[in-house]
Amino acid sequence: MKLALASLLFGSATAFTTTGNHAAVSSTALNARKPFISGNWKLNPQSKDEALTLAKNIASSITDSSPDSDVALFVPYVFIESAMGAVDSKLSVGAEGVCPQINGAYTGAISTAMLKSIGVQWALAGHSERREIFGETDDYINAQCLKIIDEGMAVMLCIGESLAEFEQDLAGSVCAVQLKKGLKGIRKEDLNRVAIAYEPVWAIGTGKVATPEIAQDVHATCRAILADIYDQEAADDVRILYGGSVTPESVDDLMRQPDIDGALVGGASLDSEKFGRIINFQD
Repeated sequence: MKLALASLLFGSATAFTTTGNHAAVSSTALNARKPFISGNWKLNPQSKDEALTLAKNIASSITDSSPDSDVALFVPYVFIESAMGAVDSKLSVGAEGVCPQINGAYTGAISTAMLKSIGVQWALAGHSERREIFGETDDYINAQCLKIIDEGMAVMLCIGESLAEFEQDLAGSVCAVQLKKGLKGIRKEDLNRVAIAYEPVWAIGTGKVATPEIAQDVHATCRAILADIYDQEAADDVRILYGGSVTPESVDDLMRQPDIDGALVGGASLDSEKFGRIINFQD
């Protein structure tokens, strides 16, 4: 199942009906919005050889019988070109982040132009670890999103609440703020180059996974927020992925939810057998 880059960039959707305050989708939602399974390697693995082996093994799990999905790996900068060569066009290889500046005195930064020059089309923005550990603000994340879009690339904007915020029933409010600030200045016509990854912070790397029902409820809320920012047509088109300790055991039930269009996988994407099973989810 080789994936054309154009397909990965422009996952299509059809219109759905709306009911009440949330965007209600038909039972064909999963088929209408092409599923998107992605992995985030973070600060792993520790050598080029390990990265090549992992990328090759993941790519080999994509066969003609795999679901008709888009697949991407977000990997450390130093492994991007090697991983691209290893996957034989079966999936896309993206960057874990960008600097919103295009050039200048920004030691250690990587620009969108640099990434695009080696064929990168996707980049993450707003991951909770970048927000919390590296202090990236909503304004900085928005600048990243705008620069990625300006460069003709595609962005996966990560959003999500902390455990304290979740327990105070603030998930929707937190996601609303992060979506509205992160997408500021991005036009409706550019949303075909935007995916959203809802990652409850309390579920990242903890082994805790939001139940399919909880994840679906927040995804529906996010889609309603997108409808408020843009319109219902736009909201129905945008793919919203779930992230947070996704495993082979949890992926099937998550992917059966009408507003969950894929997964952004952390730890399990470092195990080719586990990630291969996630890629080959049962719907």
